[in-house]
Amino acid sequence: MSDAPDAGSDPGPDPGLGALSEDGFLGGRLRIRQPVSGYRAATDPVFLAAFTPARAGQSVLELGCGAGVAILCLAARVPGLDLHGLEAQPGYAALARANAAANGIALAVHTGDLRRPPVELRGRSFDHVIANPPFYAGGTATAPRDPGRRAAHVEEAGLGDWIDAGLRRLAPGGWLTLVHRAERLGAILAGLEGRAGSTVVLPVAPRSGRPAGRVLVRARKGAAGPLVLAPPLVVHRGASHAGDSGGYAPEAEQALRDAAPLGIEAAAKCR
Repeated sequence: MSDAPDAGSDPGPDPGLGALSEDGFLGGRLRIRQPVSGYRAATDPVFLAAFTPARAGQSVLELGCGAGVAILCLAARVPGLDLHGLEAQPGYAALARANAAANGIALAVHTGDLRRPPVELRGRSFDHVIANPPFYAGGTATAPRDPGRRAAHVEEAGLGDWIDAGLRRLAPGGWLTLVHRAERLGAILAGLEGRAGSTVVLPVAPRSGRPAGRVLVRARKGAAGPLVLAPPLVVHRGASHAGDSGGYAPEAEQALRDAAPLGIEAAAKCR
């Protein structure tokens, strides 16, 4: 989710990204540049950041950090984190570095494939790993022509690879936090089986009474606690767009505008 972008655009840090817009997140607390024609962050990475139960002094790695929206939103909410991002596309990695610097946030961005991480990450473990994996398995959806949008929407590495990479980079007892399409929940839970537990699932529904289109999932490495299915997060007020102003429901508004956490209490009960 972003506020209305400023008028105009400027060249990107990498010619392959094309023109950039500058968009406000968290009620304007963050100003983040992202490609006009490539992958553009909406609400998913903001909710991902809000659902991550990080505390000051902990370390966080984002897999596939893109322009840095999720991890920078997390940094805005929780000061004093040791922040790292891994991004396969050099142009987006450079953009994430630039966005972090522009917002005064220390973020180390590493360029590489999550299946073969760079040397500087192989010996590291983190308290938290977060990710917004591509929504569609390869061959199940038409791939966008833009490479940034294609990487964000259609898997090259499978969902299991994302889960494996996240768990490998976690310290014992660390949390893996994901956002994905609701229909992929079964695959996520299967990938976590026997490896992480105390799982919290937060369905995200566009409106009250509508099926969830997204799920936020977090699980603790090596834990064996029961799964908690949280009450759904409803994003918009009203039963339909025509019936209201299109505004956000209170809990979603607080996360999107005010950097309020989502469902952190449920994680505390699972410790």
